Amino acid sequence: MRNYFFAIIIVLATVIACGKDDITPTGGDETNNPPQANLPVENKLDVAYGTNQLQKMDIYLPANRTTATTKVIFLIHGGAWMSGDKRDADFAPVVDSIRKRLPDWAVINVNYRLYNIIANRFPAQEEDVKKAIEYVYANRNNYAISDKWVYTGASAGGHLALLQGYKYTTPIKPLAIVNYFGPSDLPKLIAEETDSDLKFGMPILFAGTETASSPVTYITSQSAPTITLQGVGDATVPKSQQEALHAKLRAANVPEQLHIYTDEGHGFTAATMTKSFNSVIAFLNTHVK
Repeated sequence: MRNYFFAIIIVLATVIACGKDDITPTGGDETNNPPQANLPVENKLDVAYGTNQLQKMDIYLPANRTTATTKVIFLIHGGAWMSGDKRDADFAPVVDSIRKRLPDWAVINVNYRLYNIIANRFPAQEEDVKKAIEYVYANRNNYAISDKWVYTGASAGGHLALLQGYKYTTPIKPLAIVNYFGPSDLPKLIAEETDSDLKFGMPILFAGTETASSPVTYITSQSAPTITLQGVGDATVPKSQQEALHAKLRAANVPEQLHIYTDEGHGFTAATMTKSFNSVIAFLNTHVK
């Protein structure tokens, strides 16, 4: 599950430790008083939500934002839970494109601790995404953003977005989840996996937590509306992962859409990404008011 999503999504939208770690309030103060009106665009890079060098995020705030109207989209990168970074070379065009397509939204671009052979087994990645969400939520008035949030990710990032959205309803429940070919049922994925490195590595990474770390485990009738984008030829995360996910969502009467692209694999062409993102925008317009 390499970070192909961000390499090809030009049409859409190594940790840098020298960035600023503080979070200067955008008006208001630490008591979460309402910020001033007519706020300008503001980009806060490498905001620390923990003490580890990877526990940082970039926060892109639109102009004229308010706590009543400004929606939030969390971006979670892929990379098989062990690689990838919010500052990958192909990521800047991603953020720029998302901000153009969703100009009134705040964009949160999250890093998390990566697994290696000696550290950060799961659920470190899950815990970090949750911690980042809690951090932004606690400062939402200072940032002048609303509680209308969406989680989105690709591959391993899609898995983390689904897991966060279904498993946790506090401090905030997302209004929608956007899943680009993310795993949903880890025991099933390990059984089906054709990538020998992943087939060997995932049981070590998850260390017996596969069922507890599977998004499908937490689906209920109250789960967030979910849209999934998947290629038929994906040999890393097979479409059976999404078919099982959406069958369970339908059984629970959760609003959902599954878009399958016949000529795509684990990562889409630019033309397909344009088509897929048009579907995502329509889905968000329906479910995120």
